[in-house]
Amino acid sequence: MIVDVVKVIVPAALAFWVGILITPLLTHYLYKYKAWKRLGGKIALDGTVASEFNKLHQKNERTTPRMGGIVIWGSAVITIIGIFIVAKLFPSTATIKLDFLSREQTWIPLFTLLLGSLVGLASDFLDIWGDGNGLSLRRRIFFVILMSAFVGWWFYSKLDITSIGVPFGGVLTIGWLIIPFFMALSLALYASGVIDGIDGLSGGVFASIFMAYAAIAFHQGQINLAAFSAMLAGAVLAFLWFNIPPARFYMTETGTMGLTLTIAVIAFMTDTLGEGVGIAVLPIIGFLLLVTVASNILQIFSKRWAGKKLFRVAPIHHHFEAIGWPNYKIAMRYWILSIIFALLGMIIAFIG
Repeated sequence: MIVDVVKVIVPAALAFWVGILITPLLTHYLYKYKAWKRLGGKIALDGTVASEFNKLHQKNERTTPRMGGIVIWGSAVITIIGIFIVAKLFPSTATIKLDFLSREQTWIPLFTLLLGSLVGLASDFLDIWGDGNGLSLRRRIFFVILMSAFVGWWFYSKLDITSIGVPFGGVLTIGWLIIPFFMALSLALYASGVIDGIDGLSGGVFASIFMAYAAIAFHQGQINLAAFSAMLAGAVLAFLWFNIPPARFYMTETGTMGLTLTIAVIAFMTDTLGEGVGIAVLPIIGFLLLVTVASNILQIFSKRWAGKKLFRVAPIHHHFEAIGWPNYKIAMRYWILSIIFALLGMIIAFIG
């Protein structure tokens, strides 16, 4: 038991310190090459100019570097590969036990994290040094559909996942529909990436989510997956160290795309595969992500059918900003709520 706890804690601590150590070098180059958005401002989902948002953020978008998400997946990759190499070059009881790179539990989430992050990096690159608009939303959605279709097929075909865990009530078998279900879940989570809009906000929320799933995976005996989730939480906290107001850089697509898609994978792996309810508790653990997406959808419908805005700005955290809440107050209250919802989801997962 103690050995397993150490196996989960060590990657989290290592990823945090690796992230802290690599950030000064990354920051140097981001500022040296002026890695901020080429075109300031934002276009709303309905195609109109997001005037309220632009009043709040247009200036900072032209002075604060993007691509801060490199800290997260960079430190995670260094940690997981570093421990793997040490275990191979210096095999001992301790190093072999610490190695958590495994085909059964961490290959799929690592693949998702890396591929999503690299596509996000390409989008950020175009935002900065390309035409200023990044990869189009259509292309990014196409990538998410393509990758989630493959991962969903893998879950169905290779891992025989055909059902969803139901808290206190067994399982709901849906057969091959597990593939489109995973695709829909991935798209919804990717849409929640817009939570990266206020200094320090997304880091606290993502860290709480990954720590919750680390605890759930540990409870299920999926120790390698627990170590992987805890590692990501540590990496996100390293990013958050430099993202608290005033932010040294923004997470942007290279961070949010990889992280949101990886959450979908981990939720699936802590569901029936781990004899749990990882999917069912996701709306609770990730409640603030759900609220973010819902506020965008409600805003679009309100503008289209009622002819007026429901919020000053969507997603809703920008509404709070627009009505005068300081950024730090919004971020800290989101942190508190994310911890509360993470704990509630964990409790249901443990007893359900």
